[in-house]
Amino acid sequence: MVAVSADGTVEDVAWFTVDHVSATGTARRAAASLARRVGMSEERAGEIALVVAELTGNQINHAGSGSLLLRVRHAAAGPVVEAVAVDSGPGMVNVAASLTDGVSSAGTLGIGLGTLSRLATSWDIWSRPGSGTVITAAFADVDAELPGIPTAVGVTRPMTGQDVCGDAYAIRTDDGVLTVMLADGLGHGPLAAAASTEAVRAFRGAAPGGPLALLTAVHRALSGTRGAAVAVARLDPGEVRYAGVGNIAGVVVDGAARRGMISHPGIAGAQARTLREAVYPLPPGGLVVLHSDGVTERHDLAGYPGLLARTSLVVAAVLLRDFGVRRDDASVVVARAGAAVPA
Repeated sequence: MVAVSADGTVEDVAWFTVDHVSATGTARRAAASLARRVGMSEERAGEIALVVAELTGNQINHAGSGSLLLRVRHAAAGPVVEAVAVDSGPGMVNVAASLTDGVSSAGTLGIGLGTLSRLATSWDIWSRPGSGTVITAAFADVDAELPGIPTAVGVTRPMTGQDVCGDAYAIRTDDGVLTVMLADGLGHGPLAAAASTEAVRAFRGAAPGGPLALLTAVHRALSGTRGAAVAVARLDPGEVRYAGVGNIAGVVVDGAARRGMISHPGIAGAQARTLREAVYPLPPGGLVVLHSDGVTERHDLAGYPGLLARTSLVVAAVLLRDFGVRRDDASVVVARAGAAVPA
């Protein structure tokens, strides 16, 4: 599914189930092919493939299984291939040691994750003993200007048995102010995807405005589709302005505290009698999380020490891993207040 961001377009290319050693080769070849498709050199494609083989091999060897997402971020400085490796295995006791060549993630002699730190343009890890591991890696071309780390990201995953996801998100910046949108097309499959894609187009093409104005523009644009649940959040200094219709959930997370934001009943493009905007406090460093109903609302990050200090992509991947349901399309958008991103 295509998603528009302030840093270009993000394409969630494919999810891979990593449950057999053969999956490592499949993911490795797909990563190299993707790098070539976006114009990277054979050498860089080989480096990306090597890291992906390392990530998926570790999932088989130490977690037993996992998942890998390959995606492309078409940034202003050039294309960036991103890999997101997710597992629910034993986790790492010492992440720093696992990044050293010759030390495996199990703490014994092995290849380790040293290739990640040497070859990736940027990367991030969250792991906890007994709670699995999420690793993200971004690869720009070696001659390209180093891209920034986005403070707002989204992740989508189609329901089991579907090739396309009916959810889509978009991110825009107007006069330095970040606004995010998430749409969940009614139902599943291509028609749901068509509705959410139209929501992205309308959101991107609308004149600058607050969440209510942008939601209204999307609502009007979806009149020729099957409709969608849609929510828009604008991260102003000290507050988040929010407008939603349908079953998109919005939450402000500040440390152990979380506060839900209200979406009104209805379907954008069809029955949406109540379009309103509300304002909620947004402390510095707080997170705004939007997710479709393919992610349960029972998530609580208080039991994930250190996670809120990680990048938005790692937070989104952990939420999707632990609270996404396979019987529905699932999507998460995470936006961080302020511009600071942890190293």
